[in-house]
Amino acid sequence: MFETFAFYALPFTFTLLVACLLTCVVCGAFLFLFRLRVTNQALRHPYLDKQPWERYPLSIRAAILLDYFLRISFPKSNFWIIGQANRLLAHVRPEELSTRLKWPLIGFWGGCFVGIAALLVLWTLILLTMV
Repeated sequence: MFETFAFYALPFTFTLLVACLLTCVVCGAFLFLFRLRVTNQALRHPYLDKQPWERYPLSIRAAILLDYFLRISFPKSNFWIIGQANRLLAHVRPEELSTRLKWPLIGFWGGCFVGIAALLVLWTLILLTMV
């Protein structure tokens, strides 16, 4: 029974992982090359009032983009890191943002998080089929 499940689940999770990787790369490249300045001007993160985008290290830049993603994806949550992003970006109304600003952020971070889940499932299936 498990062999049949693994026969179909292994290729599916690998395909999902590759699709998430491609989505993350394409959306991230588009965001960083074409939409970054427009996104920062539209969403106006409070950290950018202190210093310009270029002066922050990569980890802070990623955190700013993650805050944008969390505010757009979970606008009513007050839990943990999502709530912190919603408090920092309370001035942003996600329903008023255009789709051309949303899709690169959602594709980039959504691809990362779904890809992490797919990778964990893939590793679990590989380990279970080795036993």
